[in-house]
Amino acid sequence: MFTRLFRKPKKKETDTLQTLEKLNETLDMLEKKESLLLKRAAQEVERAKEFTRAKNKRAAMQCLKRKRVYEQQVEQLGNYQLRIHDQMIMLEDSKATTETVDALRSGASAMKAMQKATNIHDVDKTMDEINEQTDNMRQIQDALSAPFGSDFDEDELEAELEELESAELEEELIEPVIRPVQNLPEGKQPARPATQKKQTAYEDELAALQADMAL
Repeated sequence: MFTRLFRKPKKKETDTLQTLEKLNETLDMLEKKESLLLKRAAQEVERAKEFTRAKNKRAAMQCLKRKRVYEQQVEQLGNYQLRIHDQMIMLEDSKATTETVDALRSGASAMKAMQKATNIHDVDKTMDEINEQTDNMRQIQDALSAPFGSDFDEDELEAELEELESAELEEELIEPVIRPVQNLPEGKQPARPATQKKQTAYEDELAALQADMAL
């Protein structure tokens, strides 16, 4: 970037800039001379008026002739200025065109160098490698995300479930059915199991201990 900003101007560009500068200087000179001639022409008009008031017709005519010469010179200077303006415009357009062509040529050279450095076969090879690595990574991810130990025999599971259901049914049939005792007369109450008697004795002792503590 800095090379582009501070690069030395080419010879053609230098010549064009010098020519434009010279034309500008000439244009300034012509404008100053034109202003001077217009001032002299105005002075000749004033002198002609004075001679006219003094009844000196011949001197007044001489002043008007000199004024006419000044005006012709002013007109000629105006043509010179137009020619210089036209040439300056053409040079500026040529300079812009040359710079545009140089820029396009530089861009084309840069693109050519980039294309030379980047071969289409290298690009295809790189893309193939990227696709291959992507496929490998996808396969690894699929293998890691697969559920562990999911390969079971459905028939074996069904048979095992039926065995469990049969065992559960047998346990229900073996277990004794306890019916609730309805109002039986005293002395005909069913006998309590040994564990139940043991539990009742413990409860009686606990009640007696609580009675003693209350006293």
